[in-house]
Amino acid sequence: MKFKFENLLIWQKAMDLAESINILSGKFPKKEMYNLSSQIMRAVDSVALNISEGSIGQTNTEFRRFMGYSIRPLAEVVTCLYKAKRREYIDNEEFEEHYKSSFELMNRMRF
Repeated sequence: MKFKFENLLIWQKAMDLAESINILSGKFPKKEMYNLSSQIMRAVDSVALNISEGSIGQTNTEFRRFMGYSIRPLAEVVTCLYKAKRREYIDNEEFEEHYKSSFELMNRMRF
């Protein structure tokens, strides 16, 4: 027995991105624990949470609306990645990897 969202590739990709971002944010300095680290984790977790919420007992129109809710925190994740890169907490390769994953996820959210 599974919830509907567990079968959605988009939810699975959002969960993967969240785990990857969690590992990445662990590299940020301790001074960012309640700032950038916390913000990027809340934002990336919101993506999968909104996808799962929108998939349960909703119409296609409602599901699309929740996809919109998921894109907003994904944009926050990308902005946090830029901030981390500018502050030299992550290198260009790490930035590009997570930027690409975020971009691909965003494109899957569009109907």
